[in-house]
Parts: sequence; structure tokens; C-alpha cells
Amino acid sequence: MAQTVFIDGEAGTTGLQIRQRLADRSDLVVVSIDPARRKDADARAELLNGVDAVVLCLPDDAAREAVSLVQSGRVRIVDASTAHRTASGWVYGFAEMDPGQRAAIAASTRVSNPGCYPTGFIGLVRPLVAAGLIPQDFPLTMNAISGYSGGGKGLIEEFEARTAPQGTNDAFRIYGLNLAHKHLPEMQRHAGLTHCPVFAPSVGRYAQGMIVEVPLQLWALPGKPAPEDLHATLQAAYAGERFVEVASETECAEMQMRRAGAGGYVQDMDPEALNGTNRMKLFVFGAADGSQVRLVALLDNLGKGASGAAVQNLNLMLGLAEDAGL
Repeated sequence: MAQTVFIDGEAGTTGLQIRQRLADRSDLVVVSIDPARRKDADARAELLNGVDAVVLCLPDDAAREAVSLVQSGRVRIVDASTAHRTASGWVYGFAEMDPGQRAAIAASTRVSNPGCYPTGFIGLVRPLVAAGLIPQDFPLTMNAISGYSGGGKGLIEEFEARTAPQGTNDAFRIYGLNLAHKHLPEMQRHAGLTHCPVFAPSVGRYAQGMIVEVPLQLWALPGKPAPEDLHATLQAAYAGERFVEVASETECAEMQMRRAGAGGYVQDMDPEALNGTNRMKLFVFGAADGSQVRLVALLDNLGKGASGAAVQNLNLMLGLAEDAGL
């Protein structure tokens, strides 16, 4: 018998993509609230408590309110907002993060879906911290670019409108200049760090896709590891994973050696390359003398960074094939 799912906030960017990923499933039925009763608190509470699982695609305060309405102990919740990513009693929904994370997600009724930027950062950094290659108190920097869909409805409208005053012709824009981005607490907590990294996010003129980068001065690390040490550690951490892949040393070296020829510019990495998937690919680019590396994560901010991860978590929580719909 098919299990029921309510996507609270299904009209938003993440909600729409989750619904699309579930559309052809025979093991799940997506139920929706009657549009005429959408603002009826009793009707919403009845639906939240009457399904097998709820996916919250809401602003933080609205997500907290929705959780408070769930009185049934059997309803499983995946929260795609920032509200519960460091909250007690919630399991962090990055299945590949640790060997026991899948089991923790499967056993929980409360799972917080990771943010898109943190997925890349934690994916790169946590295994290296756990292995002792990066000290917990080491000062880290994270540079990243995302498609404008990551900024929600307002930013989407701004970039797609183009004309002033509502639109913009910006090709590239940095933001988060107050150094207090809402993703920082989860990055620090789940990467196993003592301090928050310096986070330098940016947005480009394309809809979706993301590159996350962590540059490291290897000579400044206590053990002075070689780029090969970091690569081997990441490969071991994600060996056998379907959705997280570490590029081989050969592939990374070939990308480093590419040069523009007679035909012009050579594109080394396309932020849109994994769009529409639940995949994330990690790269280690080392300097020739071994003194520096650039750790890079490539993912879809609306895939592994949002809707794909939510479906993966939903599958685990409901005892379904983890890759169903993905």
C-alpha cells in the first residue's frame, strides 16, 4: 500500500522540485490541501497529522509553527528550512556524512535537510577533520557560487526580470557581506569545527548549479599533509557511495593541465554540470610543490542541495529504496 506525503510549501522552488521527483512514484501518494482551506489552521493540522510523512518547504518561523501542529508520534518530518539544522532531537539529513548517519535518519521522525552550501562544505571538510588532517580549530575559508534559484522567489524574479527597478543585469554578485550567513552554524557544527569558517558566497546569472571551494595552505597545517593524503581520505570516506563521488587523481590532474588552444577558452568546471541530479562530485587540486590545495565540490543547489536530498531522506525514513525517484 502506498504511503502518503504532504509537501507543506509545495508551490515554492524546492517544493515544486520534490513534487516532480515524486510524480511517477507508485509507492508514494502526494496529498495536497484544498486551496480554499489553505489558511484554515484546523484543516492544515488535520492534514499534517493524517499522513505518513511531511516535507516542510517553508520559511524558518513557518516551519517551526508547522512542527508544533504535528501531535502524532508516527508522522515523519523532513524540514528543508534552516530552522532545525542544529536543533536538539533532530537528525541531520546528510546520509553520506558518517557511517551511522543513514541508520540515524531511517530511525528518526525528525530530519533536517542540509543547506546547499553546507552540503558541499561539510562533504569536503568533515572527513579531513575526523582524520586529523585539519585541526578542529583551524581557520577555514569557503568560497562558493550558486545559481540564482538558491535565493528564492525574490532573487529569481530579480534575475529573470532584467529590467529596472525590479530586475537586474548583474552577471555576478557577492553577498553575505555581514559575515553572518544563516548557514554558518550548521557548517561549524556538522563539519566538526571549533569556529565558523569565513564564508564568501556569490550568485551568478544562471538558474541552478553550484561550486563550493575550500582553499588550504597545507604548509600551515600541523601535520603538513600532501594533496594525496587529502584525496585518499576523501576517497575512503565516500567509497561505494552512489550520490557522492570523488574525482580520481588522474581526472583532477588532467583538469589542471588544460589550456586554451587555437579554438579558444577551455571550460574546466561547469557549475550546471550536475543539474537535475542528486549527485555531488568532490575534487582535490594540489599545487605542484604540494604546499596548497583547492578542495572543490560540484552539485545542484536544488538537487543534492535541496529537493534531491529531501527525497533521499524521505525514502530512508519510510523504509523505501534510498535511490527511488533519484
